[in-house]
Formats: sequence, structure tokens, C-alpha cells
Amino acid sequence: HFLTEIFTIKMEDVTGAQLIAEALKAQNVEYMFGIVGVPIIEVAMAAQASGIKYVGMRNEQAACYAASAVGYLTGRPGVCLVVSGPGLIHALGGMANANMNCWPVIVVGGSSDQNQETTGAFQEFPQVEACRLYSKFSARPSSLDMIPSVVEKAVRTSMYGRPGAVYVDISGDMVNAKVNRTLFHFTFYYLTLSIVLLRAKRPLLIIGKGAAHGRAEGPLRELVEGCGLPFLPTPMGKGLLPDNHPNCVAAARSRSALLQADVVVLLGARLNWILHFGLPPRFDPHVKVIQVDLCAEEMGNNVRPAAALLGDISAVVKQLLDHVRKDGWKYPADTEWWTTLKQKMDALALQVTSPMTYYQVFHHIGQLLPRDCILVSEGANTMDIGRTMLPNCLPRHRLDAGTFGTMGVGLGFAIAAAAVQRGQNTGQRVVCVEGDSAFGFSGMEVETMCRYKLPVVIIVVNNNGIYSGVDAETWEMMGKMGELTTVAPPVTLLPDARYDEVMNAFGGRGFLVRTKEELLSALQISLSDWERPSLLNVLIDPSSDRKQQVTTTWNDPLLPSQVVLKPLLWDPQMFQFCYP
Repeated sequence: HFLTEIFTIKMEDVTGAQLIAEALKAQNVEYMFGIVGVPIIEVAMAAQASGIKYVGMRNEQAACYAASAVGYLTGRPGVCLVVSGPGLIHALGGMANANMNCWPVIVVGGSSDQNQETTGAFQEFPQVEACRLYSKFSARPSSLDMIPSVVEKAVRTSMYGRPGAVYVDISGDMVNAKVNRTLFHFTFYYLTLSIVLLRAKRPLLIIGKGAAHGRAEGPLRELVEGCGLPFLPTPMGKGLLPDNHPNCVAAARSRSALLQADVVVLLGARLNWILHFGLPPRFDPHVKVIQVDLCAEEMGNNVRPAAALLGDISAVVKQLLDHVRKDGWKYPADTEWWTTLKQKMDALALQVTSPMTYYQVFHHIGQLLPRDCILVSEGANTMDIGRTMLPNCLPRHRLDAGTFGTMGVGLGFAIAAAAVQRGQNTGQRVVCVEGDSAFGFSGMEVETMCRYKLPVVIIVVNNNGIYSGVDAETWEMMGKMGELTTVAPPVTLLPDARYDEVMNAFGGRGFLVRTKEELLSALQISLSDWERPSLLNVLIDPSSDRKQQVTTTWNDPLLPSQVVLKPLLWDPQMFQFCYP
């Protein structure tokens, strides 16, 4: 059925900038991130005047990441405000990332005056056309009085069905032009469809970020606990039910849960690379998939479902609950399936070593993280290992590189989370766990954190490289062999780089960490400081790696991406990287 709401605002002698700002405010947009310049300075000022919180960033890409993260965290899209030409181009990465993550975000871009098109105007660029590839909706209002309706459609499109990025173009001559209007109408339509679900012998629920977007945590908890079903969260489905829930089988993910389940119920999750496409060897070749999704186009991608349920996740789960309650059905706790899963859910044994490893660092971090903290994570090994070792207990409290695997999103996400936390006064800490390579993409955003006094705790897990690096001694030896551009392996970064000093330079707190004791002390101090951001530069063993996973062979024509590449290790004898 359709639910309709009408919003009205009165406007007389308003500028185009005011129309945009007030139209966004009428859609309950609360946050705007961007970098101002010609011709959109007045739009940012009008947004602030209308009550929208404006956060000035240092890079449009990070601004778009932040705005999209607000959409995920709050359910209402954030706005990324950019200047024309290069400014918009810098935001395209954030738009693509939002689309792949299914997060609502609105990009508002200034452009050259309409009467200067094709004349070589300042930063002239086909912006509306360029954004169509990266968004669900891309348009320029044809006149000032069309701005409210275009903005309304953009906001609705960003949230409707599968969320994503939208783009609204505003030409320079429209920003300060005025129009006299007395009444504008804004209408929202929400579509809800639901169908019933089936049961299984060896069931496995896979909970995706679509369920997080649908705010389905309540019904999902009732389903899992009322029916005794095992569940596995995807990276950003984590926290809808706590990671330490007795029915969470994440620790048995690859070797038992996915491989042996005979029926998999996808709740807002997609069978893409994160779930190994639903194919062998990670899945049983005869598995039956029941797919629940808002998007009809997603049904049957990679694996033909036994049942395709089109509708809102929360509504579908509620109807399923009604169905099973009438039958009084509950999956038995003493089945062989549950026994197999529980046998695999063992914790990793920790060895004390120096320098520390990923597993040691995450183990100690996990002991101190507040249960309700918002956890941001990006990197290669840092993010992959952190997914299993850093607990999430609440829904929509984890942000990472997501479906698109985008590096550089972390600090923008953390700024967005901190801004939302401050605006809502939740008292929740924002902790951003970064690989050293990932931190380099947006590291200068620590100045933004310091400028706005956002008390983000950044933990850089520093292994001197991308995947793996070398120690300072080896780096010095390579430098003596010749020009580093021809000698240094491409995956290496500068050993023991002082990322902590970057934070110190802007007035935040920086800590250099080498031991468990230094880590615990620095993290405790940082979590207690609400006045400024902190950065823990945690130096670990450059050869530290993650445990081996199930693999297949390169000669499988269907699954080349299933091969897990072994880490490169530096061989000081051969003076080159080699496979172990």
C-alpha cells in the first residue's frame, strides 16, 4: 500500500540558494558536508540559516563519503555540496561508493551559468550527464520554481527501494536569482510489499545491510530467538543482533555455516563477492536460496532462488513470525546442524609476541571498546581481521569499505558519525580503525576533526605497507642497493611512519604504540577525552597476516576470484618478496 505525506513551506522573494536549502530542510535533511567556492557559497550559508548543520571538509571525496554515511546512520540522506567541474569530479567516487553500498546521499553541485554553456565558461563540464553513471537520479531544475519539486524527487529517489546517490545541479545564475512563490508542496510515497517465508532443515539466515536500512532489528531478534535459527551477519549487517549472540555463527562462517547449509535465507544481503557469489566451493552446490529484497532486479543474481520474496525486510519478517507462531514451530536446539556449528565456534588462541600482530592488537582493542561505540574500519588485513575480532552489539554501528571495497572512506565516515553523535547527543564514542595504507587516502581530514573538536579515536594499525611491508633495517638496506623507485617493492610504505605526529600537529592527541601496555593505556586515555580527537599509531609486525581460508584452484572457470592470494613475505637472503 501507499502512505502519503504532504509538506508545505511558504516562500516569498527567495533566492535559488534559499529554495534549495529550504526544500532540503522540508525533507528533514539535517547534515551537509562540502567545500565551498564559486558558485555555491550562498547555498551553504542558506543551509545554515535554515537549520541544516554544515561541516566544511578538505576534500570533496571525503565529504561525499561523510554525507553518505549520515544517510546510513540516520535513515535520511546527507548532502554533499560541491563546486563545479573538478569539485564535482572529486565527489564521483563517493557517489559510486554510496550506490554500491545502497546508502542514500544527495550531491548538490554548482555549475557554470546557463547563458555561458558551450562557450568555455569557468569549470564548464557536462555535470548532469557525468553523474548519471554514478547515481539513481541526475537533473538540473529548468527554472527556480522547479527547484522544490526536483529536490523532493531527488530525496525520495535516494531513499525509495534500494537507496543510493542522486545529483541536483544548480547553475551559477540560479543561485542568487529570485522568485516569488507563496506555496510549495512536497509529497512522499512509501511502497511496502511483503510475502511469507519458508522453513528449512539446516537453515542459515544471512543478515545484510538492507536489513539495517530497513530497521528490522526488532523483528529479526524475535525470529532468531523465537525460532532458534542460526544467523550470519554480513560486514554491515553486524550489530542488528549482537556479535556475541548465542545464535551468531560468524566464527564458523566459511568452513561450516556457508558450506553445509541446505537452505540459506538472504535478508537484505546480496550474493556478490562478499558472499562468494553463493557458489561452490564456499556454498553447497545444491543449496536452496530464499531471497528477500526490495529490488526486483536483484532477484536471481548468480544463483536462482527457490523463493524470491519482494518487499520490505521488516514487513516480510513480521509476516513470517505470524506464520510460524500459528504453527508453533521452532528449530530444535539439539540437531546435528547446531552441534556442528558450535564445534567450529572457537576463539583464536593468542600468543604473546613483539612486535604485536593483528590478532593481538584487535584482541586488546576489543576488551576496551564501549559496547555502544560506532566502529569505523577500513584497510585490507585490518578490515578483514577486524570484522571477526572487533564486536558489534548494536545495529548500524559499523561502517567499513562495504560492497565497493573503497579505500579512503574511513575518516569521512568517522566525521559523519561524530557529527551525528553530537547532534543527537547520544554519548557514543566513534572509533576509527585504519590500516596505514588506508589512512593515507584521507589522512588530512584529521584537521577537520580538530577544527570541529570531534572526539574521534583513530587507531592506525601500521605494518609499513599494503598487505605487508618491511622493517626499518630492511628499508635502509634497500636504499643502499639503488634508487628506491626501482628497488623498493610496490607494496611497501615508509617504515614506522609517525602518523601520530600528524594528529599532534593540529592540536589533537597522538600516541606511538609498540606494546600491549602502551596500547591499553593510550586507548583508555583517548576514550576518556571528549574534547579532542586522538590517534594511536600502533606499530605491528610487518609480516603479520591473517589465517588461511578455504581456497579453490585457478583452473575453475567460474570462480577465479575465490582464490585467496597468499601474502608476499620479504626474503632477506634473496632480497625480494616471495610466496611462503
